[in-house]
Amino acid sequence: MRILSGIQPSGVLHVGNYFGMMKPSIELQDQGDAFYFIADYHSMTSLYDANLRREYTRQVAIDFLACGLNPEKAVLFKQSDVPEHVELSWILSTICPMGLLERCHSYKDKIAKGLSANHGLFAYPVLMAADILIYDADSVPVGRDQKQHVEVTRDLAIKFNQTYGEIFSVPEPAFHEGAEVIPGIDGQKMSKSYNNTVEIFGEEKPTRKRLMSIVMDSRTPDEPKSDAEENIAIQLIKHLTTPENYVEEVEKLKAGGYGYGDLKKRLFELYWDYFRPARERRADLMQNQDYVDQVLANGAEKAREIARTVNQRVRKGCGLE
Repeated sequence: MRILSGIQPSGVLHVGNYFGMMKPSIELQDQGDAFYFIADYHSMTSLYDANLRREYTRQVAIDFLACGLNPEKAVLFKQSDVPEHVELSWILSTICPMGLLERCHSYKDKIAKGLSANHGLFAYPVLMAADILIYDADSVPVGRDQKQHVEVTRDLAIKFNQTYGEIFSVPEPAFHEGAEVIPGIDGQKMSKSYNNTVEIFGEEKPTRKRLMSIVMDSRTPDEPKSDAEENIAIQLIKHLTTPENYVEEVEKLKAGGYGYGDLKKRLFELYWDYFRPARERRADLMQNQDYVDQVLANGAEKAREIARTVNQRVRKGCGLE
């Protein structure tokens, strides 16, 4: 089974990125032929600072490795190091119905949030389809908010096969239950767009202050909180500790006598302890960035080997060779 997933270098990685994409991907590296790419082409739809793109791309690689990605088990590479992504994107765009893209809610959502209405943003699902199909991926781990884009990929693969013969395998989405939506400090989905994120590798004092700033209701510590499971801090704690400890925190809130201040202090402690091993690995990687560059170079070589083969099959199938 070949697994494929990607992450944009459009900002500093946060806890939502980790639990929504990185942790599930790292867990899957033992289960199949895993390919993970840094989607720097995709970042161009929202980030227009070249130096920041270079910096964020490097940081994504360092953070992914620090969090446990093993380059002996999984292939990590930059999307832009494999130009076949872009060629296939153009080829797929020639059979992609406009209506298919017009129905994609992601484009409408991003425009509503103030992003520029450009062709790249509109055609984002076509490049995403190329990302997947260029590797003959069988499984695509995504959050449920990306489900529609995988459906677009399946539609384009089927339409291309109907037009030019059986060229592509049709991939399946793989959902990681329980981690699709990680709440930010305001209760909305954690996202750089909402400025509500908690960095994976944030400095101690600023991160503590950020978590302590989570707004709670006006109930006193003594009052029982029957809706404890809906509390933002509790929802974050769920991902940072064992099921038993999570239940204990919920029960303490429900029973009363447990204040929100103490709850937020507990949240910070769990966060700081959870990422402690990764912080130590990251410190080592920051001192050995030649190793990081070599991992990306090796990953690009392995990725291009497969992408070239698939691209040649596509070119031949549609009459370009």
